[in-house]
Amino acid sequence: MRKLSYFIAASIDGFIGAPDGKADFFTPFAVGDFLDYLKAECPDTLPTPARQALGIDDTPNTEFDTIIQGRASYDLALDIKVTSPYAHLREYVASRSIKESPDPNVEIVSGDVAAKIRELKQEDGLGIYLCGGASLAGQLLDEVDELVIKTYPVILGSGMPMFAAEFRIADFALDSVRTFDNGVLVRKYHRKH
Repeated sequence: MRKLSYFIAASIDGFIGAPDGKADFFTPFAVGDFLDYLKAECPDTLPTPARQALGIDDTPNTEFDTIIQGRASYDLALDIKVTSPYAHLREYVASRSIKESPDPNVEIVSGDVAAKIRELKQEDGLGIYLCGGASLAGQLLDEVDELVIKTYPVILGSGMPMFAAEFRIADFALDSVRTFDNGVLVRKYHRKH
């Protein structure tokens, strides 16, 4: 069965973006050995325009072949006139307000997104990348099999949390921790069953 991985950038205090959802303040950390890590080990998670700029657009997918993101995350791409931000993946956008997809590579999921993820997990293929944001992650908390948290060495004080959900405990076990020269920390966890 395929797994759903929430692969997310976060501040030290656990926010994935500013209150308005913007997270471009994380971009300056994509340098040095951390950038090498992203290019070599996580190219599936990089947006297609970044892959093109880095000269790795023809890199085959090895971990993910599908992405799900929320409307606010997708809007960040639409704001810069990119309708298929992850063209190298099968793209799904969870939205009740977008009635028709602006791109043939992007499927809009307007109904039960957790049911859609359960359906996708039953298919053959690579993993499913949960890109964000907080509301979608909260809706899919019970479906998340793996967390990959890229913690950037900044404090935001407030903003968009990793999960916008009601209080409850979901247990995960730590698999690995990697540190990078620029202070970024990458932690991987799997769901305890």
